[in-house]
Amino acid sequence: MAYQTILYDVADKILTITLNRPEKLNAFTATMQQELIDAFDRADRDDGIRAIIVTGSGRAFCAGADLSSGADTFDRDAKRGPVKRHADGRVDYSDPQVRDGGGQVTLRIFKSLKPVIAAVNGPAVGIGVTMQLAMDIRIASDAARFGFVFSQRGIVPEAASSWFLPRIVGISQALEWCYTGRVFPAQEALAGRLVSKVVPPDELLPTARALAREIADKTAPVSIALIRQMMWRMMGADDPMEAHKIDSRGIYARGRSDDVKEGVVSFLEKRPAQFKNTVTADMPDYFPWWDEREYK
Repeated sequence: MAYQTILYDVADKILTITLNRPEKLNAFTATMQQELIDAFDRADRDDGIRAIIVTGSGRAFCAGADLSSGADTFDRDAKRGPVKRHADGRVDYSDPQVRDGGGQVTLRIFKSLKPVIAAVNGPAVGIGVTMQLAMDIRIASDAARFGFVFSQRGIVPEAASSWFLPRIVGISQALEWCYTGRVFPAQEALAGRLVSKVVPPDELLPTARALAREIADKTAPVSIALIRQMMWRMMGADDPMEAHKIDSRGIYARGRSDDVKEGVVSFLEKRPAQFKNTVTADMPDYFPWWDEREYK
């Protein structure tokens, strides 16, 4: 796919995805939705990519949905044509046309097999902030601003943020930000645990790249893919026994792998490890949520 709204750049095993509509403050469109999903599909198939950074071009990260359609911006019938209805006139919510586009992006990021770092360079509101919630680590410039502005637009939070946000910042903080819909500075995002670090603008990408570099250079890619999915998916488990089951499978299967042998021997020999197992070839088949066919 040739990208119109994002930039896709791979260097030193790190993919940088840049939202690239600077003249519109990188406002989110259906095209950007499709391109982001394609970019994450592409990254999962590429064993040369070990970490992903997402940032914005110009002075914004993403100003939210493109509102150029005016009053019809969020009216699916007006923009996409009438959705299916049952015989009694009720909406058929199984119609794919009803699905939230931002949610399709965050669900794809959620399934990523590579760690994802958000480098928030400027304003991030609406989908501009909710798309970040499925990313693993958020680092902000002190020029960044955040806003869950949905209540002020008469709509509701999207992009599966009602699942992600309370898990990241706690229910009370999530509700305060969503109830008020106000835009708040990076330091408040840090205090509320939405971001892990705030740095000067000129240090943002170097900080994100240094973290990505540490992951790319020192860790086993299959282990990282499994750790990412284990951590995210166990957030919804109702008992630690579920984690014990997955941990046990992982320790057994990975314990017999070439990567683990190399990891132990390299430590004993006091040298950097050279991990050879790859995500595309060596992911185990014992996880109920893993289907390797999706990534072929």
